[in-house]
Amino acid sequence: MAREYTARFPDWSTDLPLERALLTAFAELVQSGGGGTGPVTDAESGRGSATAPVADVGSGPGGLTARLHALGLPVFGVDVSPRMVALAREAYPDLRFHVGSMTALDLPPASLSGLTALYSTIHVPDEALPGVFAEFHRVLRPGAPALLAFQTSSSPDRTDHLHLSERFGHEIDLDYWFRPVNTIAGLLEEAGLRVWARVEREPEGEETRGRGYVVARK
Repeated sequence: MAREYTARFPDWSTDLPLERALLTAFAELVQSGGGGTGPVTDAESGRGSATAPVADVGSGPGGLTARLHALGLPVFGVDVSPRMVALAREAYPDLRFHVGSMTALDLPPASLSGLTALYSTIHVPDEALPGVFAEFHRVLRPGAPALLAFQTSSSPDRTDHLHLSERFGHEIDLDYWFRPVNTIAGLLEEAGLRVWARVEREPEGEETRGRGYVVARK
């Protein structure tokens, strides 16, 4: 369903002022040195650069990766879906997109000046999430920020699980886990990432769930 998803959700931040502000704040944290300082080698970034790269993990169709690039970040995208990566490369040929999993990022330790996971950790089951956040900690430089966005659960005390077998007219096998903001913040802290900000907003328009955002720093 990659092409249909891309047509429906090319860039969720376009008409959402809070989300645009959070992306801008994240970019400024990276650019101000909050994402680590010092030269980065070719082995870390794939090219010579004075700034370590930023990873958009779960980059999907690439629209948000492109928005981060427009904010001045040396960003690349990673997605587990080869079809999503192909569509992102087609839409944004000047940016880098790779097939990969957030459970085992093919990156050296302390090689990123920032990381975003925007509506991608919702597909990670509870038992795997601590390992994912440990992987985020591994690849970030000291001081580097991570920005997570996700739909929230219907209760502040539990995770909601949803399984879909059909979407956009396609037969699929897809699971979602919607969590309270404090659950995500707590797991990030346990992984060694200090929470810098947590934000929650109510549903808007056609949304049926609230939205949560957490910024944490290594």
